[in-house]
This record gives sequence, structure tokens and C-alpha cells, in this order.
Amino acid sequence: MAEGIRIDKWLWAARFYKTRSLAQQMVEGGKVHVDGQRVKAGKPVQVGQTVVLRQGHDERTVVVTALAGKRGSARDAAQLYRETPDSVVAREQAAEQRRALRSSEPRPDHRPSKKERRDHQRFRRQQDS
Repeated sequence: MAEGIRIDKWLWAARFYKTRSLAQQMVEGGKVHVDGQRVKAGKPVQVGQTVVLRQGHDERTVVVTALAGKRGSARDAAQLYRETPDSVVAREQAAEQRRALRSSEPRPDHRPSKKERRDHQRFRRQQDS
């Protein structure tokens, strides 16, 4: 085997995913690419390689700067990779767009009272009939 560490183990050690099995599922599900190629969980990752991964709504592009097979502190995990500036900008823009969409949705000024809720349910039942 080439010098390196399994990609699923590295993703777990770098704290991108909470469990190693979740990291393995993400790799097998095609959410992780190394140097532009879809990989399997056992693929060894090496220093200098570019990893593109999805976390929820966000897509991150990171460069591997160190290897670790054990999960350490968050400070240690941050030393394992360097996120590209383009990735940081894209994530911030996507987050801003999500915030803008969320703030434009109409929101009631209060929770409905028991009477208001029952009136609303009665109205919905009449509409369905």
C-alpha cells in the first residue's frame, strides 16, 4: 500500500464527519472526491492532495497538509488541512443566500392560541370537503 491513510479515516480524524462510519458512507455515496476523482473509502490520501467534500448544504475544497489516523482535538484537526480561499468565499455566499431566503419567508407575529388553531383546522376541513 502506498504511504498514506484511508480517506474515510482521515476525514473522521479531521473532524469533517462525526463518526468514521458516516465518513465511509459519504465517500461511498460519492460526496467526496480526491483530486477530481470519486474514490472508495479505502483509498489512501496523501499530503498535498485536494479533497472536495459535501457537508449538508456546503461544499468544501481542502488541501491535505498532514495525516492522522486518530481523532484528536479540534485544534489538532485544523492542522490537517487548509481550505482554499475560493471554497471559503463560496460557502459564505451560499450561507448568505440561505439567510436571505429564510428572512423573506412570511412569519406570523405570534403563536396561534387554542381557539385560533381550532378555527384554522375547522376552516381547512371545510376547504377539503
